[in-house]
Amino acid sequence: MARIANLIATGRYIPAHRVTNEALQARFAALGRAESIVKLAASSGIRQRWYAPDDWATSDLILPAARQALERAGRSPEAVDLIIVGTDSPDYLTPATATVVQAKLGAFRAGTFDIGCACASFPTALAVAAGLLATNPGLRTILVTGAYLMHRLADPEDPLIFLYGDGAGAAVVEPGDEPGFLGSAFRADGRYAQHWGIYAGGTAEPASQAAVRAGRTRVRLHERYPPEINHEGWIALVRTLATQCGFRIQDVAQAIFTQINQRTIWDVCGALGLPVTRAHTIMDKWGYTGSACLPMALDDAIEQGLIRPGDLVMMVGSGVGYNLAGVALRITEQLMAPQPPRAGQTQGQQNL
Repeated sequence: MARIANLIATGRYIPAHRVTNEALQARFAALGRAESIVKLAASSGIRQRWYAPDDWATSDLILPAARQALERAGRSPEAVDLIIVGTDSPDYLTPATATVVQAKLGAFRAGTFDIGCACASFPTALAVAAGLLATNPGLRTILVTGAYLMHRLADPEDPLIFLYGDGAGAAVVEPGDEPGFLGSAFRADGRYAQHWGIYAGGTAEPASQAAVRAGRTRVRLHERYPPEINHEGWIALVRTLATQCGFRIQDVAQAIFTQINQRTIWDVCGALGLPVTRAHTIMDKWGYTGSACLPMALDDAIEQGLIRPGDLVMMVGSGVGYNLAGVALRITEQLMAPQPPRAGQTQGQQNL
């Protein structure tokens, strides 16, 4: 019998503290840099973002999303065989954040590992989970998560903090005998590796007082990417997925792209002949959430009734590195079954 990966439940978590564009503009006006925020707001489609408490780590963001997905799947933490965390804002350089999640979740049977290819991490993790399920009959329940807490690693006086919102998404993946998971595609260009990142704290430059003073332990944009990089990369990946998996692009019910720029998403849809209504976006509600944005957008699209059983869905993520990853899957009846409500996910939040 085939062992094809199926998503059986999803979850998401948005933290409590809301930071509007207007609040950021007022903060940077005092620094004489309000215009930077105005330009980013006009070009991105981002209106606000949400921050976790100051004493939280990335693993703390993951927990409520993971618990929600497991509850909706009807699985206990003890049933999880493997936890994969996709993030480039980990709790530590080492050990893996997934091991911390395992302990906090109480999933003590589970193996763990992290995937750190920036905003391409979640589709990469999902593809890895699908491959492991296909080839390892000892695995049944895999918890795949994506999380982002990059604002904690940014300079609060850097206008690009506009782009860093906190959040987490999760999916429970199990084997089935029909699609499910159709395939994956990957691209990268390491010539851009020095454009945007955190360049001190690893083996290339261990953390030091000098590095901290110079801001090299903070995330920084050092050189802008070509403006067309996502436009060209996303289109290429979508066409590769369609060719490899044997579907027509016009048959895609939802194409979910990295939620960093709404105009780019619309332009890519136009180039692919895909109505923008089939490219669900969440950046207006929750900002850019990096490694978390794809599972969060998928979960929201399900909640909004934009996805039905049998639908063809693509997720394409891109991030610093330069990394791209995409997956294609069919939505199963099990994923769309009635599930517990998302009580408290976006309620009781307060403004900053």
